[in-house]
Amino acid sequence: MTQTIKLASGREMPLVGFGLWKVPKETAAETVYNAIKVGYRLFDGAYDYQNEKEAGEGIRRAIAEGLVKRDDIFITTKLWNNYHKEEYALEMGRRQNEIWGLGYIDLFLIHFPCALKYIKPAVREYPAWWMDDEHKVVELDKVPVQETWQALEKLVDQGVARSIGVSNFQAQLLYDLLSYARHPVSSLQIEHHPYLVQAGLVEMAQTNGIAVTAYSSFGPQSFLELPEDFSKRAKKIALLFEAEPIASLAKKYNKTPAQILLRWATQRNIAVIPKSNNAERLRQNLDLMGFDLASEELQQISDLDRGLRFNDPGFYLPDHPIHIFA
Repeated sequence: MTQTIKLASGREMPLVGFGLWKVPKETAAETVYNAIKVGYRLFDGAYDYQNEKEAGEGIRRAIAEGLVKRDDIFITTKLWNNYHKEEYALEMGRRQNEIWGLGYIDLFLIHFPCALKYIKPAVREYPAWWMDDEHKVVELDKVPVQETWQALEKLVDQGVARSIGVSNFQAQLLYDLLSYARHPVSSLQIEHHPYLVQAGLVEMAQTNGIAVTAYSSFGPQSFLELPEDFSKRAKKIALLFEAEPIASLAKKYNKTPAQILLRWATQRNIAVIPKSNNAERLRQNLDLMGFDLASEELQQISDLDRGLRFNDPGFYLPDHPIHIFA
C-alpha cells in the first residue's frame, strides 16, 4: 500500500514518487510506464523538463492496459517563469493539462518565485530556460506573486488543477502568500538533503499545514553530470553516499545509502521524488517503510548541514545572476 501525505486541499499525495527532471523525452514514456509497473504512483514533472507529453503517454498506456486507474496516479507539474502573468498562467495551466492528457493536474506549482519576460510557446518546442537561445540575456518581468497565485486558484476553480502550491519559495514569501490565499497552499517543493537541511523553512511550512517535498535528495549526486556552472559546487564536496554516518547506517540496516537518505526525509514526513533508470534501484527507492532510523541517527544526518545549495540561478547564471535565495 502506498503511504501518503495529506495536503491542505484535502487530497492525498504519495510520500515517495518518481522525479522526471533529466529524464530524456525520447525514453520518458517507457520510463514512466515501467515505474508504474514497479509501484510508483506519484510523478513529478514540469514544463521546464520538456517531457510532459511523453510522460503522459506512459501513464495513459498503463491505464489502457489496466495496470492503474487515473485516480491511482498523482501528477505534479510546474508553471515556468515566463508565464507568471495571469493570462499566461491560465493559458499554460490549460495547455500543460492538455499535454499530459490525463484530464486534470493533481498538483500545480509555481516553479520559482521569479517572473521572466513572456515567450510565446511553440507547438512542439519548450523554450523554458532562464536566458535566450544563446544563453546571453535574462529578462525579468514585473509580476507580483499574488497575481500568479490567484491565476492558479482560478485553475482550481475550473477543474484544471486539484491542488496548488509553490517551489523554491522561502519563508517570507510563504507568509505573504498565506495572507491572501483563497485556496490553500498545499505543497512546498525545495532542494533538501543533508548538506542543505533548511530546518527552519521545513518547520515553518509544516506548522502552517504546507506539505514539503524534497528534490535532489542525494545532494551533489544529482548535479555531477550537468554543465560546469551547475556541477562545480557538487564536484568540491564528498558524495553523500560515501559520507558518514550515512555509509555506516546503510551497513547497520542492510540498506543502500540512497535508502538511508530517503528514509531520513520520509521519516520526518517530507515527500521525496528520486529518479533512477535501474529497475532494482527503482524498487529500492520505493521500499523505505520497513525500517526506522533512531532519533539520534536522524540528527546525526542533519548535522551534516552546510547550507550548500546546488540549484541556484545566482551562480548558474554567472553573467546575469538572479539572487532568489539571497
